[in-house]
Amino acid sequence: MTTGRVIRRAIAGLLAALLPAQVSAQTVITPDEFLDAVVGKTIKFYEVRSGFLVGTEQFLNRSTSVWRMEGRGCVYGQITTPNGQICFLYDDDPDGIPVCWWPFLHEDRLLVRLATFLNSETQEVRSITEDGVNCPSTPIS
Repeated sequence: MTTGRVIRRAIAGLLAALLPAQVSAQTVITPDEFLDAVVGKTIKFYEVRSGFLVGTEQFLNRSTSVWRMEGRGCVYGQITTPNGQICFLYDDDPDGIPVCWWPFLHEDRLLVRLATFLNSETQEVRSITEDGVNCPSTPIS
């Protein structure tokens, strides 16, 4: 099965579960709905404006992920879901402040927007697979 087909099936399943009626231009989804779609999977995030791969995240369970940026090592993230956001506190984060996102659907695409007013970065999920992130220390969930 091609990556595009896997993404379309995952998004179609998410849309069917969330939106029995027609999809609006932008639909906010809850962190729990996002996690329902990605737990046990590995996701590739791309920056919307540039199209560049930001990184790959394996969602081991609802509270733990492994993040891998291109050309860098892997770090573990603790996942929380405060105030309609999905937040990640990574092991290598020097300030101890989680990075939070608002997940949403736009034109049948799954995206996340950084939950801060200082930076409006938006990333698109372009790949959802069963593959791992290939980190030697990734535990089996």
